[in-house]
Amino acid sequence: MESAEPEFTPESESYAADVSSPKESYSAPESVADPALVKTYENAHKIFTTLFDEIGQVIVGQKEVVEEVMIALLCNGHALLESNPGLGKTLTISTISKVVDLSFNRIQCTPDLMPADITGTTIVEEHDGNKAFRFEQGPVFANIVLADEINRASPKTQSALLEAMQEKQVTVAGHTYPLDKPFFVLATQNPIEQEGTYPLPEAQLDRFLLKILVPYPDYDEELEIVNRYTAQSTPVTSRGISKETLMSLQKLTRDVPISEDLKQRTIHFVMRTRDGGAIEYGASPRASIAIILAAKARALIHGRNYVSEEDVIAMSYPVLRHRIILSFEAERSGVTPDDAIEDLLIEAGFLKAKPQENESSGLRAKLPFGSKK
Repeated sequence: MESAEPEFTPESESYAADVSSPKESYSAPESVADPALVKTYENAHKIFTTLFDEIGQVIVGQKEVVEEVMIALLCNGHALLESNPGLGKTLTISTISKVVDLSFNRIQCTPDLMPADITGTTIVEEHDGNKAFRFEQGPVFANIVLADEINRASPKTQSALLEAMQEKQVTVAGHTYPLDKPFFVLATQNPIEQEGTYPLPEAQLDRFLLKILVPYPDYDEELEIVNRYTAQSTPVTSRGISKETLMSLQKLTRDVPISEDLKQRTIHFVMRTRDGGAIEYGASPRASIAIILAAKARALIHGRNYVSEEDVIAMSYPVLRHRIILSFEAERSGVTPDDAIEDLLIEAGFLKAKPQENESSGLRAKLPFGSKK
């Protein structure tokens, strides 16, 4: 259960007392004119420090995963979390929804789940002898919707999420109903179970801003997990920020400046995914938008008032790994999407090539990544 502690706001005295100030004080970009947004921008580093500290009360480790989920929220986008069972995907999402004070619904996807079970349905009610239709909202009407094991839902049910994810609305019986704002679909899937699953089509995968891989914890983290969840008390968290503060941060994310040179290099890098080689089908312009927007969000989280190469590199993997399709030869050679992305980052000058132990080792020895001949 949640504690009743008051939320932290950029204006509250307790906020500044509880969170240490960043080493530098950043001023808001000139494009930010609203005094309230300027105040939020100046305190953004403190806000995120508080958020991650609160989430850390429940979630052990997984800092990169939590950060990438927060980046998806700042970009007003959806995220797909993939890992083996038992690594805290569901707990991470539900904890973030509590800390950010957003309404939360969970959908446990199964093969017999129907679209109406997600969107809602129209029912007939009778009052004083008069019959009337009333729309009963489904679980999709929440700020954060967790679609657990989304690849277990049938294609018909998966497609019911498309309009909600893209248009932020649902249509039932000819009537359109807007969804609550902000609205996020955070889905999970298990890559090791294939029986009774329906792989997501590329059109729906492209709706997810990020594909986040959840790794196993290391020894120290797993020891802390065991100690924390075998004790008498259960870890709890308090509300960190309000929905309004989150929406202000979403506006500020788009105002983080990026140099024209870095923007052009990022676009050229994405276009290289369409040149063939190990990648059969490259990323669309939506990927270019996603990398730059996600890089802005990451810069804001890290307390910088500009986008750096580091941000572009870090966000290229979760943005692209579900948007590119490897060739048969690449998959047969053991190349992964992250391998292909790393190789293109090296070609684009974002990363330095790693020294190989011998001529037969390394990604380039497995498969040439140049253009198709």
